Amino acid sequence: MTTSLAATAAAQTNASTSSASSPLASLGGNFTDFLNMLMTQLQNQDPTSPMDTNQFTSELVQFTSVEQQINTNNSLTRLIQYTQDGTMLQSAQMVGKQVAVTSGQLALQKGTAGLDYTATSTGPVAITVTDAAGNVLDQQTVQARQGQNSWSWNGQTGNGTQLPDGAYSVSVTQGGASLPFSVVGTASGVGNSGSGLMLQMGALSVPFSSLVSVLN
Repeated sequence: MTTSLAATAAAQTNASTSSASSPLASLGGNFTDFLNMLMTQLQNQDPTSPMDTNQFTSELVQFTSVEQQINTNNSLTRLIQYTQDGTMLQSAQMVGKQVAVTSGQLALQKGTAGLDYTATSTGPVAITVTDAAGNVLDQQTVQARQGQNSWSWNGQTGNGTQLPDGAYSVSVTQGGASLPFSVVGTASGVGNSGSGLMLQMGALSVPFSSLVSVLN
């Protein structure tokens, strides 16, 4: 039996891990298999050409390393899960509060939406609201002061049509240049996606990392 025990054990570990409910349970079974293969190899080796001591030791070390790595990965998975659960509970306390987030969309909630923007100078600022297809729904020119400004929207188009609650794209420009802004709304929920925690503001959903501030 000349095949490397470490390689055979690693292959069986991969196969068992995909079907077992626990990596540790899978490892336990493969560790027993490894010992059985080791005993079989020792019993059937050629007496005139016994297993090299260095090879034997190397295979034991390799399999031990695999065992330790799986244990470490399993512990890290549990730690990440505990951290995410704790963060989720803390984040849920924001539900119902006014928050500001970085987003290119307004959150129209109960017929109102808002944003905070920073003007580079005192003068007119153009705020444009569009739908998903890029059609202009409303466009307003407001007089801003240099620095921090706020703007609210009643959810109506330029001809007075009331739009349903939802997420609408928005841009803020001054002299043709885009201005930085944050969207203001009420946190309505917290979710967990494959990429991490998400903060909901009505129909608008943004990564939790987009949170700028909690206003109240």
